[in-house]
Amino acid sequence: MQWFGPASVEEGSVKADIDLRVGGRYRISFNANGNYNEVGGVYREVVPNRRLVFSWAWHSTPERESLVTISIKPEGSGTLLVFNHAQFVDEKARDSHERGWTELLAKLETHLA
Repeated sequence: MQWFGPASVEEGSVKADIDLRVGGRYRISFNANGNYNEVGGVYREVVPNRRLVFSWAWHSTPERESLVTISIKPEGSGTLLVFNHAQFVDEKARDSHERGWTELLAKLETHLA
């Protein structure tokens, strides 16, 4: 929760309910730019230390479900993370999520440094 979300997330506003198992649900909420945001979905694949696949839908548009796949593997002295978010309803949604995920991953990199 310390690094989740785009750069505009208000510090201390992230809340998460997670049932990390195949079929388990998650819900994450946060404030950004004065707005409340909530996203959730279902875990479809959980392979510890290797792969995580889950659905992704904003509370405000639950019919616009997409799919996130995260894979990690050792590489040299570090770890390679492969991130894929697919099945967007349109290019605008894709581009908006790309900006958000890019900012989130930058925050994660700073957090791990």
